[in-house]
Amino acid sequence: MPEGLWTKCPDCGAMLHTLELKQHFQTCHHCGYHFLMDSRERIDLVADVGSFNETEAGMSSANPLGFFNYQEKIAGMREKTGMGDAVVTGRLTIGGKPAMIAVMDFKFFAGSMGSVVGEKITRAVELAIQEKRGMIIVSASSGARMQEGMLSLMQMAKTCGALARLSEAHLPYISVMTHPTTGGVTASFATIGDVNLAEPKCMIGFAGPRVVKETTHQSLPAGFQTAEFMLEHGLVDAIVPRPKLRDQLAQLLGYMMPVAG
Repeated sequence: MPEGLWTKCPDCGAMLHTLELKQHFQTCHHCGYHFLMDSRERIDLVADVGSFNETEAGMSSANPLGFFNYQEKIAGMREKTGMGDAVVTGRLTIGGKPAMIAVMDFKFFAGSMGSVVGEKITRAVELAIQEKRGMIIVSASSGARMQEGMLSLMQMAKTCGALARLSEAHLPYISVMTHPTTGGVTASFATIGDVNLAEPKCMIGFAGPRVVKETTHQSLPAGFQTAEFMLEHGLVDAIVPRPKLRDQLAQLLGYMMPVAG
């Protein structure tokens, strides 16, 4: 049997054919488990057919700190994934509503946020303001990229500053958190949406559970750092299964976009 045709669901153990996973948006149709999904698949999931127009596709990372082997690793990632960095941005419509989107991709350096990720998201927000579009950011990240040090951490403030200007322009920002959303991404743009959505059972947190437990010396609650835990404690507004995300985003944009006058 050819390799790569079947995948075992880590939740219920069902054997799933590649075509079945694709038909069900990379989810298990037996138990609803959500597998990792790359940025292009996510864009196809929510965008009106033919509406996506990518922006800033050619932007790539430098090596500002002279970190050993960083440029070689970036070059290898770009060749392996076909991506410039860990986020794809662009214009699109969802249910006919104009929006900008930024979709992080965990397969590129674990979705870590460096200067390019922060700059692309900031420029996408600025375009949304200029063209009067809603802003959607889909997060999937291990956090800030250590190879860029303080320059990576600066992206937290830069992206949040851009989103503050979006709010001043009375344009909506919808954040979609997927598995995993952690570190500096959680501590910045991922959790400050006008509406914060999440996929079922995804991990959302700053530090990992083991680090939190070792630091606080306390036992963690059941389900700690899951989307369901965050919904119960007010960080997330709604948990939306992947097949329903497009309709949910279209509905929210319909409610939240300013009326043209």
